[in-house]
Amino acid sequence: MDREYHPVSVKDVLIEMKDISELMVDLSYSAILFDSKDISLEVIDLEEKMNNLVYQARIQSMLGARRLEEAEAMSGLLQVAEAAEKIANSASDIAKLILKDIKFPAKLKQVLPEAEEVVIRVVVRKESDLDGCTLGGLKLQSSTGMRVIAIRRKSEWIYDPDKTSLVMSGDILIAKGPGGGVGLLFSLAGAGEQPREEQRDAGVVDDIDRAVKLIIEMKNISELSVGLAYTSLLFNSKDVANEVVVLDSQMDDMRYDLDLWVLEAARKIDDVKYLRGLLYMSSFAEAISNAAHAIVDVILRDIEISPIFKKIVRESDEIISRIVIRDSAPLVGKSLKEATIATLTGMVVLAIMSRDRWIYRPGRDVRLRAGDIIIAKGRRDGECRLYEIAGYQY
Repeated sequence: MDREYHPVSVKDVLIEMKDISELMVDLSYSAILFDSKDISLEVIDLEEKMNNLVYQARIQSMLGARRLEEAEAMSGLLQVAEAAEKIANSASDIAKLILKDIKFPAKLKQVLPEAEEVVIRVVVRKESDLDGCTLGGLKLQSSTGMRVIAIRRKSEWIYDPDKTSLVMSGDILIAKGPGGGVGLLFSLAGAGEQPREEQRDAGVVDDIDRAVKLIIEMKNISELSVGLAYTSLLFNSKDVANEVVVLDSQMDDMRYDLDLWVLEAARKIDDVKYLRGLLYMSSFAEAISNAAHAIVDVILRDIEISPIFKKIVRESDEIISRIVIRDSAPLVGKSLKEATIATLTGMVVLAIMSRDRWIYRPGRDVRLRAGDIIIAKGRRDGECRLYEIAGYQY
């Protein structure tokens, strides 16, 4: 299709590319979980929007570089833009599989809600706490930890709703967040938590749990990698960038393990189509991890970090925060499990620096101390809440 150039700032383009690529990933997992062709079509529409943004970014970078130093800085920006494009393209590939009726194991759909960030579907009941309220008025993410990524109202879909979006009875919400917030959201919607259906795919080998566990771990690592990649840009941190490289290497090893499992499993069943979805899922997670590696390559090769990067990370839909825990903070002495940061604030803790040592993807038993540095991602209202429980007054 013909594309028309519109003068825009590189910063605005990259912010939108970051937001759209992350939304596409969330919607792709939603399409798999709920077997939704409608959501898949939205992902494909977003890919076209992303293609237009890539075009704008390339043209703007060419027009903006007049000296060698400017060209080097622009090369870093373009590398980040291309990484976001790769993530978006991978999400679109997954969406196309849904449209082609590629089947994913029922076991995978049952276990996806056990990932570190889960995706759920909930129906809003009449006269519930959500009925007739806006997402901003409810402060839903900072009160439950769950972020609404789509609303279905009768036959219409509202994707990436903002704080002004109204929730009405009968709406179907697709939300993402920590497992601890699921019950809170169901309660606010006036709905009992929906039981999982026990299913078994015909022909699937008995040890599919092993493969599904690998897929969930790959999903978790890929999402952590992207968060840490943007963190490394925000704080110009080679330590964090090197962790992304380590995670990408782990992802490669996990992909090899899964491929071997599929080859072994293929000998035990008559119809191997039940295994195809697993291969596509692992490829999707690996592509996201590779894109994260491409982002931190800017740091590792000592390419000048443009001040624009900080604005990109801080002005996008999901921001990244660096917060030092104060002596009098309610968090001091609590484990992450006891603090329930994700549920209280909607912020996902990516890393903690404690006693001059980074703890990436901290476990629930990690105990917080005064002076610890928390790196977390989430919405702006959740950041305010996190500052409060870290001992800051607003």
